Amino acid sequence: MHDFPPRIDAYTRAETARPDTRSPARFLLWTLRVQFDVLALLALSSVAWFLPGALSPFLLGRAIDSGILLGDWGATLTWAGLLFAVIVVGAASGILQHTLAVRGWLISLYGTQKLAARKSAQLGHVLNRRLPTGEVLSISSSDSDIFGSTFEVVARGLGAFGAFLLVSGLMIGTSPMLGLVVLVAAPLLVGASAPVLRPLNTAQTAERAQNGELTSMAADIVAGLRILRGIGGEKTFGDNYAGQSQRVRRLGVITGTWRAVVETLSVLLSGLLLVILVWLGSHEMMAGRLSLGQLISFVGYAIFMVWPLQTLFEVAQKWVQGLVSARRTIALLGAELPWRDGSLELSQRPTLHDLASDVTIRPGEFVVVVGADPDESAALADRLGRYLPTVTHPDSSDDEEARGRAARRARAEVERRRSERAAEDAEVATRPWGVTADGLDYQHYRLASLRERVLVCDAGSQLFAGTFQQAVDPLGSHSREQAEDALRTAAAEDVFAGLPHGWASRIDEKGRGLSGGQRQRVVLARALLADPQVLILVEPTSAVDAHTEEAIAGRLVEHRRGRTTVVMTASPLLVHRADRVVFLADGRQVATGAHNELIAERPQYRAVVNRGMEESDVH
Repeated sequence: MHDFPPRIDAYTRAETARPDTRSPARFLLWTLRVQFDVLALLALSSVAWFLPGALSPFLLGRAIDSGILLGDWGATLTWAGLLFAVIVVGAASGILQHTLAVRGWLISLYGTQKLAARKSAQLGHVLNRRLPTGEVLSISSSDSDIFGSTFEVVARGLGAFGAFLLVSGLMIGTSPMLGLVVLVAAPLLVGASAPVLRPLNTAQTAERAQNGELTSMAADIVAGLRILRGIGGEKTFGDNYAGQSQRVRRLGVITGTWRAVVETLSVLLSGLLLVILVWLGSHEMMAGRLSLGQLISFVGYAIFMVWPLQTLFEVAQKWVQGLVSARRTIALLGAELPWRDGSLELSQRPTLHDLASDVTIRPGEFVVVVGADPDESAALADRLGRYLPTVTHPDSSDDEEARGRAARRARAEVERRRSERAAEDAEVATRPWGVTADGLDYQHYRLASLRERVLVCDAGSQLFAGTFQQAVDPLGSHSREQAEDALRTAAAEDVFAGLPHGWASRIDEKGRGLSGGQRQRVVLARALLADPQVLILVEPTSAVDAHTEEAIAGRLVEHRRGRTTVVMTASPLLVHRADRVVFLADGRQVATGAHNELIAERPQYRAVVNRGMEESDVH
């Protein structure tokens, strides 16, 4: 058996790869169904694990009645031998049960992480329009672990239920009245916990939501720590984080209180059943309807019944916790891309035209787009790459409505805003895009084809944790010579030279440990190594000094010769080398031509470029 790292084929096979996101309960049932084989084996091994506790009272009672009281040592040894065999089977089953429990737990944990990673990659830039960063992190960490524990306790609960039925059958065979008492009383006792499960669900949901917000705040603070230090904002953000931590702590106390109530009920009601059975069994023996051995068996049954009943209480508690996590998880896994994919393939050398700005990009050109407002050129890059415009995530919960008794209304409001955003995105993404390739609107082309041919590299591009080689060549599909050539074009040789282990050096998440200019050059090298037919760069040299920028400008033109390159910048060092410069004002192309012509004829263009020159002097 291959246990670690676990195989998670159940989450990738064609027939089960798509999770059921219609409701939290359906999703939890899906997580059980995709590894039904492990669930069945774990349930069976759990039944066998319960056997010593379930059968020991019966075997002990028979040994007393048939052997000890009659002085028959042969019968005594026979029943004692059967008891020993049952204990051995239980011990072996316990080992198997633990192995299967860990296996199922890990499959659920890593399977959920794999689903979240795959959906995040599929959604791409749409992801942060659906969920905050903290929610995605919480799903991949805490929620995935909860699904693992839910799987384990459900399987163990099935074993406990099987053992419960076995003991009930033994009791009915000995005393129908006592057996029926157990069969009727046990479900009533478990059902008595139902009233406290709803407030437990509410408390866990509120705690989960606030914990996701806390994770988002932590991610934002870590990502912007350098900037916060620069502007003296560490204390303000630290105080906000501390306040949010206290809210999560208070909700944790409330959740823990309700969990304690559930566990108290489980002990109290299980003990009540024990008292009832002992009392009834004693009266049955005094009435002559039970022998001494049978009474001892019933006392053993009563003590054992506490175990499966508490397990069933645990199942109810964990299931509620799983529903809370599933509710957040299906919000991610159920999110769909807004695009309606076309059927055509983008040509190798497309001519692009943006209707909103009237900008045309011809094959093989090195074009620099200068915007009077930098946001206008960035918006043009988004349109050329077919990316939805950047928005602030609507799920902010800074308002007091998201806390206390209004939490449920706040969650409904968040869901409503999320649905509205998804509907708006779908409306924008499915109508004519407004950018044509070879005369046809983008909506006619397959999105995968467009992503392969047109690459947008902007200031938001990130580096992931891994080796330096993975940072430059994530897919590992290029030679070392090609990677070194891309590094040279991006003037990043000094970054490579400063690493202690060369290509094998570790890079922290988001490139922490590198300066802003170093990170920007590594990102540029990664884009150049991808070598798309159309490369769109947004302010690729904004964080480097003038000397490095001049080196990049000269090398970039030569490196991209013969392929289409569009650079959104007002850098004088880049506009000098452009085949053509496009000047945008109020979102429209107002002039295009050589840099020298525009400098001479367009005062507004001259002012923008001169401002770019002043910014270069600052670097």
